[in-house]
Amino acid sequence: MATKSRPKTGPTIAPEPEQPRKPFPVSWDQFHRDARALAWRLAEAGPFDAMVCITRGGLVPAAIVARELGIRTIETICVSSYDHTKQNDARVIKTVAAEIAAVGGGRGKGVLIVDDLVDTGQTARLVRRLLPDAHFATVYAKPMGRPMVDTFVTEVSQDTWIFFPWDTGLTFQPPIREAGL
Repeated sequence: MATKSRPKTGPTIAPEPEQPRKPFPVSWDQFHRDARALAWRLAEAGPFDAMVCITRGGLVPAAIVARELGIRTIETICVSSYDHTKQNDARVIKTVAAEIAAVGGGRGKGVLIVDDLVDTGQTARLVRRLLPDAHFATVYAKPMGRPMVDTFVTEVSQDTWIFFPWDTGLTFQPPIREAGL
């Protein structure tokens, strides 16, 4: 069996994600239902000794999941990857505490990582390097990031922009046909 080798032309560059064109507004009620659905799925995957939520988007679903599963040891990892709607390189602003990083022999076994969304997978890859054996869960997943998570509730297309309830207010929305979408 022949093995093809890649030409050595420099680093591999991930494909550019499509620009979001499809708005997907999520209400508080819907998000709460979706986060509880995530908890139902995770109940079968546990038990978990600790939870790490990715801030800021992971804070709300982590609170709901922690309540539903009775998880009391909760930590944050602070990652910055977006400037409003423009995705930048992900960078860790605050890492997990040493006692959480030590769970599972320092590889994260028994740790649940929670975020609101996996988009391109950039943030997930960064966090997975720190806790490679942790269980990674998101409420929503896009195709480019989907391989990085173990459990999610809803998959949306890569060109969808999710408007989370903490980012929006109640305003009139024109019908899709009138908005040119």
